[in-house]
Formats: sequence, structure tokens, C-alpha cells
Amino acid sequence: PRQPAGGKAKGFEYFLSQFLFLATVVLLLIFLGILVVKMVGSGWLERREESFNLLPVDCDEKTDKFCQSKQKDTVMSMLHELYNYLSIQAGNFECGNPEKLRSKCIWVHEAKEHLMNITGSSPQRFEDALLWILNSNKDLGIRLKGRDLVEEVSRVEEVFCLESAHPQMGLGCRFRRAVVTAITNLFLFFWGLVTLWGILLLLRYRWRKREEEEQAMYEMVKSIIAVVQDHYKEWERNLERYPYVGIFHVRDSLIPPQSRKKMKRVWERAVDFLASNESRIQTESHRVGGEDMLVWRWTQPSYLSDSEH
Repeated sequence: PRQPAGGKAKGFEYFLSQFLFLATVVLLLIFLGILVVKMVGSGWLERREESFNLLPVDCDEKTDKFCQSKQKDTVMSMLHELYNYLSIQAGNFECGNPEKLRSKCIWVHEAKEHLMNITGSSPQRFEDALLWILNSNKDLGIRLKGRDLVEEVSRVEEVFCLESAHPQMGLGCRFRRAVVTAITNLFLFFWGLVTLWGILLLLRYRWRKREEEEQAMYEMVKSIIAVVQDHYKEWERNLERYPYVGIFHVRDSLIPPQSRKKMKRVWERAVDFLASNESRIQTESHRVGGEDMLVWRWTQPSYLSDSEH
């Protein structure tokens, strides 16, 4: 027995309501997760301030362990100051750009001048710091870029600008960016959910239309069988001239002119079904009125048909 249409609709509506409730909970969790991730970023970590230990004059050309250690400390101090400077500039650029920067990638000569003014070090020490970044396998949070911002830099001479990988932003700016990012992602997820819902409704509509078309096809098959059988009985009583009837004549007698375009697919499926599944009706070609025409002939005598009932 077929399940009532009302039961199917209620079941589908219950499924959709449960799905939308679950999706709402997931949206809320995603929103909170994005907010937390954006608020607790790498720029939110406290950084330890270090004093600059400039290289003693007598260590400029020495290679002993003490001087090498001092040279490393000097480079680390410069990298620390460079990291802070670039992260602050990048944060300003991301948070309204009050200094009207063209990009968060700071030109190399500007970064060099800043470090020389703050640390009092020589340009050679700045180049040593850049070389340290190039040779380091760790992520130091400083990106070196050439004139072509896409290509990687392999030499100090190719460095055109420096950019922080971790912009340092204030609490208000981070909160605004987190909210904007979360709302954007939620908006995209919402439209994805609406699209999925639309697909489900479309599939449900197509399933219902297929069931209706299937039922209409079987009803059409029954009507065709009845017309062909009645025509054959009338021929046996000498009320018809031929024992067969034209296929299009049957169609025209069953389907009104205004419905033939709408019922075309149902009719074609019914014709195919009869050709492959109905042995009592035979499809033939006869010349009627000077034209070749496909016809149906009832192959079972009337006394056999009557004895079955």
C-alpha cells in the first residue's frame, strides 16, 4: 500500500526542522570559534622587551666565541626591534591606516633608517639581520619581498620591502575584524544552507512529479487498452470497417487538443510501455487514406476476453 502524501510531507517537514535546528547550533558554534581564534591571535601574545646589546668595537673583525655570541645577540636584538616595528606598521595598516601607508610591506630603506635611528647600528648589521632571516629555517614573522611580490627572495640585494606576518592590533580592532570575519563566514554558510534547502525542496518536487507522471502513464495505458479492445469488439459486430485503429486517432480521442503538449511525455511513455509489456496489442503499419499509418490491433478474440472476467 502507498504511504499517504500527507504522511510523507509531515515526515519531510520534521526532517527539515531538525536539520535547520542543528544547522543553527553549528552556526552559533562556528561564530564563537571564529571570534575566539581572531581575538587570541599571535599578535595578542605578550612579547618580552629586551635591551639592545650593541656589538663592542673591538669585536668587529674577531671570530672568537665571545665575539660570535655578541654578534648573534646584536642580530637578535635588531630582529626583535624590526619585528616590533613591522608588526605595528602592519597593524596600523589593517586597522584604519591612520598613517596613510600604501602597503603593509615597508620599503627596505625605511626599515633600515628606523633600525639605525633606534639601535645606532651600522647598515652592515642591518644586512646581517636580513641575511639571518634568509638563512633561517624558522618562521621569524618577517617576510622579505622583492619588486615582484609573488616571487621568493634568495639574496639580500633582491629585498625591496619587508612585511610582518603577525600584525599587532589593538583589542578594539581585533574585535571588529573578528566580528566582520565571523559574520562574513556565517553569511556564506547561511547561503550554502539556503542552497541546500532549495535543492532538497527541488528534489522533493521532482520525486512527486515523477510519481504523478508514473501514475498518469498507467492510467493512460488502461485507457488505451480499453479503446483498442472496444474498437475490436465493434469490428466483430461489423460496426467498424477495420479491426485496427490508428495510434494518433486513439491519442486524439483520449487527450483534448489543449492538453496534448502537456501530456506528450505521458503519452510517449504509455506507447513505449505497451510496445514492450502488452502482448494483447500489436503495433502494425497500414496504408489508410493513401498514407502509411501506425495502428494498434487487438490480438485476443472477444470470447477469450469475456471468459477472463
